[in-house]
Amino acid sequence: MTKKLSRGVAVVGVGMSKFGAFPEKHSRDLFVEAYQELKQSVQNGFDPKEIEAFYMGNFSSDHFENQAHLAPIVASWVGLSPVASMRIEDACASGGVALRQAVLAIASGQCDVVLVGGLEKMTDLSAARVTDALALAADTMFEVPAGFTFPGFYASMATAYLDQYHADPDALLKVGIKNHENGALNEKAQFGQRISDVMASKKAKAAQKGLPIPEWADEMAFMKDPKANPMIAWPLRLFDCSPVSDGAAAVLLVSEELAQKYTDHPIYIIGAGQASDGALAERDSLSSVPSAAHAAAQAYEMAGLTPDDIDFAEVHDCFTIAEVMATEDLGFFPRGEGWKAAMAGETARDGKHPVNTSGGLKAKGHPVGASGVAQVVEMWKQLNGLAGGRQLTPRPTVGLTHNVGGTGQTCVVHIFERRS
Repeated sequence: MTKKLSRGVAVVGVGMSKFGAFPEKHSRDLFVEAYQELKQSVQNGFDPKEIEAFYMGNFSSDHFENQAHLAPIVASWVGLSPVASMRIEDACASGGVALRQAVLAIASGQCDVVLVGGLEKMTDLSAARVTDALALAADTMFEVPAGFTFPGFYASMATAYLDQYHADPDALLKVGIKNHENGALNEKAQFGQRISDVMASKKAKAAQKGLPIPEWADEMAFMKDPKANPMIAWPLRLFDCSPVSDGAAAVLLVSEELAQKYTDHPIYIIGAGQASDGALAERDSLSSVPSAAHAAAQAYEMAGLTPDDIDFAEVHDCFTIAEVMATEDLGFFPRGEGWKAAMAGETARDGKHPVNTSGGLKAKGHPVGASGVAQVVEMWKQLNGLAGGRQLTPRPTVGLTHNVGGTGQTCVVHIFERRS
């Protein structure tokens, strides 16, 4: 039985660097950008000396930047020493798990004000070395020696899903188109382009080089073009895969009774759940992520809500199939119906269950340690009506984040609510 939080927890400020490739910057520089934006977002301001702990999500600065023990170094760079600072590593769920640890620190009464951060600097390595670093989140005793990389893992899951539910692979392409549509409206996104913009760019480049100008009937035709959107691991194509990214995000949490001191418009964390699982090869089925369903059940029970109460969600779409499965694991659609919902536009901004209004990992970018924290930034913006051109109308009241590590060995789910 899921226990309730001993006291309430609120988000009173958020910040985020732009996501992308920044060869001239270190991850700590990106976090400084996120932290500075966070400070500006706190309506009534705050004294950094009030921060009692810093939980930082980071998967592998050891490999990406040859720098371990990063949390206290980052804390020093933003002037937080001697605050207790700790790095949380749970693969791509590192940021979400750091958030949960901060929630528990406040709910327990140990802390009143906690900073949560997430960061990763991935693009300084070659594609091969990035692949090797990410493979550390898989089972290195069995899965990696068998030749699996993460595109292969999720391609296997996609193949199993398509076979089990007789699903149309076009649904995956629809997810990619939708998330690029949303990412084009996010000034912090790595890929701030619609697929139609990508098509126009490719045509312009061909014309500039005096090459035949490609002709595509529509976005789906482009997405099916093996030259424009090559196959990576069937059925996943290039635009089904989230990019290698640099970026950072930060969130300031306080106890509920202190929230109004900092802002007139806090958002409250009313549900939290976390679950784990073994390696992909150990599962009875590859067409879902069991840890996600368990984590979601905990969060719903804590919040006293059901999937129907969720107005929008930011889910972990490291690959487009991951979003489809997440919408089922979270209970938005019955098993085997997520792909139909994607085809019908039900997860678009004007759909029944808007998903990844930020552009998701697919278009916003996926600096793995930062992704779970960046999801909270979108919660803050949508719930407070600050999301600009991608703002949902009517303004949502309840949102959910879903952050996955590996192929689902870790999943953490949080539910957020506005009260004004």
